[in-house]
Amino acid sequence: MKQRRITSFVAAALAIGSLSMQSCKKSSGSKDVSRATGWKINAKEGGFQYNSDFKEQETAPGLVFVEGGTFTKGKVQDDVMHDWNNTATTQHVQSFYMDETEVTNVMYLEYLDYLKSVYPPEDPRYTNIYEGALPDTLVWRNRLGFNETMTNNYLRHPAYAEYPVVGVNWVQATQFAEWRTDRVNEAMLEREGYLAEDVKYRAMNGEIGGTFSTEAYLNNPKSVYGGQIDTLMGKMQKDSMPTFAKRSTGIIMPEYRLPTETEWEYAAQALVGSREYNNYRGRKKYPWEGDYTRSGQRVGRGDQLANFKQAKGDYGGIAGWSDDGADITAPVKSYKPNDHGLYDMAGNVAEWVADVYRPIVDDEISDFNYFRGNVFMKKAIGEDGKVKVLPQDEIVYDTLPNGKIVAVNMPGEVKMIPVDEEDTYLRTNFAESDARGYRDGDPGSSRFFDRFSDEEDERKMYNAPSHTIERDEEGNLVREYDKSNSRTSLINNEVRVYKGGSWRDRAYWLDPAQRRYLPQYMATDYIGFRCAMSRVGSKSKDKNKTVRGKKVRK
Repeated sequence: MKQRRITSFVAAALAIGSLSMQSCKKSSGSKDVSRATGWKINAKEGGFQYNSDFKEQETAPGLVFVEGGTFTKGKVQDDVMHDWNNTATTQHVQSFYMDETEVTNVMYLEYLDYLKSVYPPEDPRYTNIYEGALPDTLVWRNRLGFNETMTNNYLRHPAYAEYPVVGVNWVQATQFAEWRTDRVNEAMLEREGYLAEDVKYRAMNGEIGGTFSTEAYLNNPKSVYGGQIDTLMGKMQKDSMPTFAKRSTGIIMPEYRLPTETEWEYAAQALVGSREYNNYRGRKKYPWEGDYTRSGQRVGRGDQLANFKQAKGDYGGIAGWSDDGADITAPVKSYKPNDHGLYDMAGNVAEWVADVYRPIVDDEISDFNYFRGNVFMKKAIGEDGKVKVLPQDEIVYDTLPNGKIVAVNMPGEVKMIPVDEEDTYLRTNFAESDARGYRDGDPGSSRFFDRFSDEEDERKMYNAPSHTIERDEEGNLVREYDKSNSRTSLINNEVRVYKGGSWRDRAYWLDPAQRRYLPQYMATDYIGFRCAMSRVGSKSKDKNKTVRGKKVRK
């Protein structure tokens, strides 16, 4: 009798446990049932539609994943100037992606070819679009040097196809990144069936009266391709009704952009190769291990690890085995990558980063994704209540201080305007649209070059030259060079940081923490750039692994 009661009890317990497990599985294990309402997700009948199968961000073309972490920014071993330009600060960087190599001539030529096809420069409306994107090949000229071969051939000759592009100013580099974002997302949407096959080529060849813009597609899709989007839908179109991708589909990539100075320095140092548990083992002077510029490994011992100027008049070494293999720039991937898989993070060309330059980093305000250069904008709304998209015949140009005209808003792009008081009222995290001069690197921005000025707008910390350029009544450019003798600095909100040593620099500049600056409208024969992209979602791409019974991350 006792045995029978025990058996019955066990059977009942097992039954209850089974029902409980089924109930839990049914209520919380299904991705197609909302935990908020219990309604179906992605039901055929309608309701909430969402990409519940999304796993992680796809690595976009040309990029390498860089897992974020904590590091000491501005830590240099050689600081002969003692100018406080590399004040060491502890920073944390979110995970991101970065171009495996510098942007090459052939990559930039693809950009120029696209602009020339879509906006023919022989059309007076579009002339300045193409000309404004052209690199300055005259940067190779030297009054006491014979460099005309590079002036005429470096950008376009196939012998230099895989060499890093130079002669590109900061403004042009950011515009290339914007163009690249749209072309990649255009290809992604075609691949996933949201756009018909080969639409991108038809638009480029002028068969379609308009182009594709990522932000225009997301905010006002009917405006894309000159309003012809309904006839250009792909296999995802359902029941003859247009189906547009949204951010929630997980297909649209974040924008390509210039890396911030913090991201660039973190990626160049590649401290991941020196990690021991939760600390870094020693210090790194260069993107590679050791304190020397030549390889100490058994294979390749004595080889130079970067392309840089070794001494006065010595840009590569004596001809033969021991030189660095280059006199000017070198083809990308000529040297070994660092521990992140990134090439030429020292030498070859220096690289533009996104930051506005200031001599001191204000880590009291931000030690997470530090960046100086924010200009907060918002989308303009038209009279119809929709996001305003520039028509095909409307282009917004800007004239740089050197007279170069660049297009800052292209046809088919969303019109952006500064944030206003409605956006900043009672906010504590930002108070105005332009934050480039916030705190200005000193406590509260309380120091001014002219502290006794009666004009509030004149009380600035930096007294940089102010060159002006405008057009007269006949449309001719009138340049006015600042000849003032009272200027005290070259720093203003239009000077940008560039990082890394170049083929023209000594080894001193190969340290990733070193930093220099140049006006954003200027170009040289030793500064190039590479793009970055933010990581959305998880910090790491590695799954948890079990070590001695404990879950840890690799």
